[in-house]
Amino acid sequence: MMNSAFGRITSFFAFSIASCIAFIPLSAKNLEYLPGIDWPEPPVVTPGATSSDPPSDAIVLFDGKDLSAWEGAESWKVEDGVAIAGPNMIHTKQKFGDCQLHIEWSAPSPAKGQGQDRGNSGVFFMDVYELQVLDSYQAKTYFDGQAGAIYKQSPPMVNAMRPPGEWNTYDIIWTAPRFNSDGTLASPAYLTALQNGVLIQNHYELAGGTYWNEPPNYKMHPDKLPISLQYHGHPVRYRNIWVRDFKQIKGIQAREPMFHDHDSDKKWKASEGTDPPS
Repeated sequence: MMNSAFGRITSFFAFSIASCIAFIPLSAKNLEYLPGIDWPEPPVVTPGATSSDPPSDAIVLFDGKDLSAWEGAESWKVEDGVAIAGPNMIHTKQKFGDCQLHIEWSAPSPAKGQGQDRGNSGVFFMDVYELQVLDSYQAKTYFDGQAGAIYKQSPPMVNAMRPPGEWNTYDIIWTAPRFNSDGTLASPAYLTALQNGVLIQNHYELAGGTYWNEPPNYKMHPDKLPISLQYHGHPVRYRNIWVRDFKQIKGIQAREPMFHDHDSDKKWKASEGTDPPS
């Protein structure tokens, strides 16, 4: 009885879908929009063996061997393939603008301290824009200062922390701000971030630098600057750090947008509407 009823319901939906398709005008089925843009061929990038491994065009900033890609790292230790934060902020020797950054970090275990005094560090773009690193696993602090926060501007959308001693992964898409020649802001910075595969910041528009002691604001700076890792009194560990420059692909409007009716083989300007001219 149930099988029979299910069969009737399935047949009804199949008939309904087929009926809807049948009533779509043939012209709509075979009408193609042609944007008229000539696109360059996207370059080929070979992905890493895993999502954590650097792709073929990545710049490796730390592979577990040494911190030679960083300035000021003399006070940091490298042990068993891990960089341990020491009494100094470190900066990449190379400068970056728009980029994709992969970085893995682990809060000290056993956990010590509370609030901001608990596994504190930070990932800085251009010296002034921070994505917070903090032990926020079952620990409280102000929300725009917990792990995954754009410091003092935006809490993470969710708390995706793993326990102290386990590894957290940040995958960050950074769009640098642009400035006019007179120092005024042409376009703001944007940041998207995933923590452990979970989206925590979605194309967030920064209001300026992520300062502790002043409101966010933009101060003119070069288009490319180092990436930095903060020491905030705690031996936070880092590994597997790599970065990719990226550039939005741009096409050339070579032809006016058109429609192509594949039944009649007629073509006409999109500005003339979807119906073929008489």
